[in-house]
Amino acid sequence: MTLLETFISRAQSSAQRIVLPEGNELRTLKAANRVLEENIAEIILTGNPAEILRIAADNSLTHIHRATIVDPDNHPNHDRYVQLLFELRKNRGVTLDEANRLAKDPLYLACLMIKAGDADGELAGARNTTGNVLRPALQIIRTLPGMSVVSGAMMLFTNAVQYGNQGMLMVADVAVMPNPTPQELADIAIATGNTMQQLAQVEPRIAMLSFSTKGSATHEMVDKVANATALAQSAAPHLKIDGELQVDAALVPDVGRFKAPNSAVAGCANVLIFPTLEAGNIGYKLVERLGNATAVGPVLQGMAAPVNDLSRGCSVEDIVRMIAITANQAISAKAELC
Repeated sequence: MTLLETFISRAQSSAQRIVLPEGNELRTLKAANRVLEENIAEIILTGNPAEILRIAADNSLTHIHRATIVDPDNHPNHDRYVQLLFELRKNRGVTLDEANRLAKDPLYLACLMIKAGDADGELAGARNTTGNVLRPALQIIRTLPGMSVVSGAMMLFTNAVQYGNQGMLMVADVAVMPNPTPQELADIAIATGNTMQQLAQVEPRIAMLSFSTKGSATHEMVDKVANATALAQSAAPHLKIDGELQVDAALVPDVGRFKAPNSAVAGCANVLIFPTLEAGNIGYKLVERLGNATAVGPVLQGMAAPVNDLSRGCSVEDIVRMIAITANQAISAKAELC
């Protein structure tokens, strides 16, 4: 069984309530139909019920009737959600009238469902930007205690089985923070290690990437990564974290032994932390396109509950995978509370 198949199997074993706020988007509906057919998750769709059911009928999506459809303009929990949003944001100047308006926005509504305990996770982004998805999530669900930043990790399933975990690597940040500070970079490393443990259930070996290995170059960007490494090691001594490392020193055993002989990560890393969003986003897309790798994500990290973002160019298969991953995150989060 592949890791992606494991995600689906685990999701099927413990049905989680995943809300899809882009309920009238065709790819989303096709993915929801398959998820319902295969019992991967319970689906909550937000949108006009008549429109959603019409689109489903026009496209022979015969399982959509099993979804819970919530009309943002008319549902029984509206007043409760308005009050919840008002209490959360009144110190930031949000009035009851504004809370009433925002609670009808599907992206805010989805987060309010999670905050109220009526849903376990959210997936959006087929039509909305990352900023639009994150804004209500940060205002309502917020970050985990002690976490300074939200970031995006990508799972890369490559054909180079000699690297990572039989070709699988987790890379970050690829979605959120353009130029993280050393503290933010340290938090990204720790969050990505935790994501690797939760989803892949393997020990993370985290490489803090740079164009330098252990002082081979001198530059403020090298100092940033070295400082972030020290902060991450201090905050999470239970994790294997090392840097700064060039990517060949991180992945290739012979190079790792030569350039960083005393490292527990060099030559065997399965988590790669890029120094900037620019490097991370370019790097994973090069591997995906030129290396014919499968990229799954981004998985948003650091939130107090699972909220994930899609690329607006996503496929139906991408959405199905991300629903399964969101369900797996919810299962892991509940297990940690026990």
